[in-house]
Amino acid sequence: MSRDATSAMLERIEQDNVEFLRLQFTDLLGLPKNVAIPVKQAEKALTGGIGFDGSSIEGFVRIEESDMVLKPDLSTYTLLPWRPREHAEARFVCDVYKAANGKPFEGDPRYVLRRAMEDAAKDGYVFNTGPELEFFLFKMLGGRPTTQFQDGGGYFDLAPTDLAEDVRREIIIALTDMGFEIEASHHEVAESQHEIDFKYSDALHTADNVITFKFVVKTMALMRGLHASFMAKPIYGICGSGMHTNCSLAKDGENAFYDPDAPLRLSKTCMHFIGGLLRHAKAITRVANPTINSYKRLVPGYEAPCYVSWSASNRSTLVRVPSPRGNSTRVEFRSPDPTCNPYLAFAAMLTAGMEGVREEIEPPVGVDKNIYHMTPVERDRAGIETLPGDLYEAHQALLADDLICRALGPHVVDALTSVAEAEWDAYRTAVHPWELDRYLATY
Repeated sequence: MSRDATSAMLERIEQDNVEFLRLQFTDLLGLPKNVAIPVKQAEKALTGGIGFDGSSIEGFVRIEESDMVLKPDLSTYTLLPWRPREHAEARFVCDVYKAANGKPFEGDPRYVLRRAMEDAAKDGYVFNTGPELEFFLFKMLGGRPTTQFQDGGGYFDLAPTDLAEDVRREIIIALTDMGFEIEASHHEVAESQHEIDFKYSDALHTADNVITFKFVVKTMALMRGLHASFMAKPIYGICGSGMHTNCSLAKDGENAFYDPDAPLRLSKTCMHFIGGLLRHAKAITRVANPTINSYKRLVPGYEAPCYVSWSASNRSTLVRVPSPRGNSTRVEFRSPDPTCNPYLAFAAMLTAGMEGVREEIEPPVGVDKNIYHMTPVERDRAGIETLPGDLYEAHQALLADDLICRALGPHVVDALTSVAEAEWDAYRTAVHPWELDRYLATY
């Protein structure tokens, strides 16, 4: 970065009375990590970066390759609004570099997405995303999270039914102070379930915001004695939490998905992007739905998609095209859940969509019927395939998809393989409460 930019940032840090800086990055699972440094180390961090040991970070490197360097992205600077201003703390999102040669670390999720966006930029495209994150607010007992509801509200309910309204308001105030443009906030379908939507941006900025969003929500909830959970399906029998992701391509400052003269006013670029998404949907599922629990959400009956299909309005499809047109034209990819690493999920989505654009992949005929009410025979006749039903199946779909594997890179794919194998083996061999309830008294 330029000396002028560094000097200007150091001046801003001084004016904000910052005493500590948090250098934030994410591991392979999308969990935020940080190195905290005193403000005296700010100039060193901004000019040469701060070293750390990457061998203990999930999905990073072996001990003999552990030396890493964090380099702050100046555009991500923000104060942490819940810290006192007289002893302020600030945050930078960082890129991860290898200390040995100064090159970007191929296992850094932020680098994976940046690389995919640079590839799309070769054709003049900017990839914009706008996710809708759902989460639960549960009670804490004895300092430990539970699944006890904080409120009994329903969809769009208000206080006094929605007892978490104050918490939501405090979350929105904190996010706004950190530069978010909040578009909507409401109670979701399930008890104690909530959604806060923020304005779309380019995918890298949005992925940074997703990580920050979850961090802020959890922090503000904990300060109120609550636990905020982004788990995909914490409770059987009710709706899980999704991260529906609206996405579009822009070119020369214009929305490339809009064509006023085309059917449905959707451009060929948009239709081909949908075609690419659907072609690679099963592999994308591995990174968009990365946990064992994710697949308890992707079942019929709870508004979560489980069929590879698209529609201009049908909410039972995987890809939906919301009604706004013009600059608001977009496609909604409905399978991701908020446990995903947004950098990897957005990179996979963009790579699949760009193949569709470049190869002019036509999507199948849109599905207007409620797919949940169709019989297996009807779905088969319509050529509607099913998303992977569990993490093992999803990972096999990823390994079979050369395009998505190349987009993620061999380091990330190998690390994801290690995670999936360990998770699946632990899950497969564990004895679950359902088994005891079902079999213990009988046999």
